[in-house]
Amino acid sequence: MASLARALRRPISAISGQTLFEGRSMGTVHFSSKAPMPPLKGDEFLKNAFFEVKKKFETALGILRKEKITIDPDDPKAVSHYAQVMKTVREKAGLYSESQRINNTIRDFTEGIPDARSYLEKLSEIRVKSGIKDEIGAEKMMMEALEKVEKQLKKPLMRSDKRSMTLLQAEFDVINKKLGIRKEDLPKLEEKVELDIAKVQLEEIKKDAEDAIETHKKRQGAKAEDIEVDVKSLDMRNFL
Repeated sequence: MASLARALRRPISAISGQTLFEGRSMGTVHFSSKAPMPPLKGDEFLKNAFFEVKKKFETALGILRKEKITIDPDDPKAVSHYAQVMKTVREKAGLYSESQRINNTIRDFTEGIPDARSYLEKLSEIRVKSGIKDEIGAEKMMMEALEKVEKQLKKPLMRSDKRSMTLLQAEFDVINKKLGIRKEDLPKLEEKVELDIAKVQLEEIKKDAEDAIETHKKRQGAKAEDIEVDVKSLDMRNFL
């Protein structure tokens, strides 16, 4: 199922301070390796890249074929189990974690943005397109912090202005303190984010399954009208 590979979510307040000050790109990450590949040319490069992706794909499928995943995003136990399975897939296949993928995505799409305001606006755009909810209102608080700093400077805040960016970072630190976010709490926050991602992915898988069931009913016609299938009873291993 396509939903199995989709996810992009992390609290905006926890990543903005880390990425706002970085203008370099780390490249878009999909099914790539953490370790850099040696410099190769032509067909040899393509062949090695193909076999590396193939190996990772087979590793992921091997794990998913052994685990019974319950498609129930409303069941905390099902969500926790799915999150653990996907974590195992990433570790065994050598894939990036969701937080790493998010950071890389932000760096990709914000590379070359010179001013802080445009950066925050792009960050908001990424959040909306990714279906990420800002339930705590972090975006509004960050923009208010930026406006406060720019009012002091009496000019737009440029990301290359390290001294002025330090003022913004201090404002962000105040926001994090207000939200109760401490650096030492980040591992727990990461864990919560992984559960949030797992829930979103299970919701997408559930929707895909329900759509597939309805499509099948329409193809079968009248003889399938009374058929009721609970997606929680489906075993994803049968479709891999």
